[in-house]
Amino acid sequence: MADNKNKLVKSKPGVSTQQYLDISEIKDNIAIMRDGTLRVVLSVSSINFALKSEDEQNAIIAAYVGFLNNINSMIQIVVQSRELNITSYLEHLQVKAKEQTNKLLKVQINDYIDYIKELISIGKIMNKKFYVVVSYSPTSDQHKGFFGSLSEALKPATFLKLKEVKFNHYKEALNRRVDSVIQSISSLGVEVKPLSTQELIELYYDTYNPETSKNEAMVDVNKLRLEM
Repeated sequence: MADNKNKLVKSKPGVSTQQYLDISEIKDNIAIMRDGTLRVVLSVSSINFALKSEDEQNAIIAAYVGFLNNINSMIQIVVQSRELNITSYLEHLQVKAKEQTNKLLKVQINDYIDYIKELISIGKIMNKKFYVVVSYSPTSDQHKGFFGSLSEALKPATFLKLKEVKFNHYKEALNRRVDSVIQSISSLGVEVKPLSTQELIELYYDTYNPETSKNEAMVDVNKLRLEM
């Protein structure tokens, strides 16, 4: 009996952590959530506000107020702070130092490497990234009955299996919102860029696995091979 019980335990399939994530699928630079909403993540550059003149600061504030007042859909503003990993940068400098034929420049590069290492040992170097998340709900503009709403609540994953025609329709509606948001944010004098599918996967991977992502980089999705 004990052997049979052990066999049953071993043969039981493991539970995937993916079922606990809010994300159902990522494709065409869009994150499809389990609740049926579609989301595009915009990467936004920063502004050194303190170095601006008073007139420039007032102009930026006025543009930001105008941006908030003109928003006609739900957005999320996310500020992500992560420890900066400069290992590859140090390795690059070490290679350059070895290739350097000028002795003075070689010494200066090595001194700079030692300075960076000492700086890291004193404290962590943090890197801030800014994102704006634009969402679209396919069901927000549709009237659903009680049984339709109950079905979506009980089986959100099934509801998310969109047909290609419907997905393209939703994507067009979402992209119109994205274009409007990008135009408004650009008036602040910052650079705005939608994240690609690869960048979205890396963003969520780093967010959910902050420690693992330091040592294990994501594979390019274009190089992945699916086995049937």
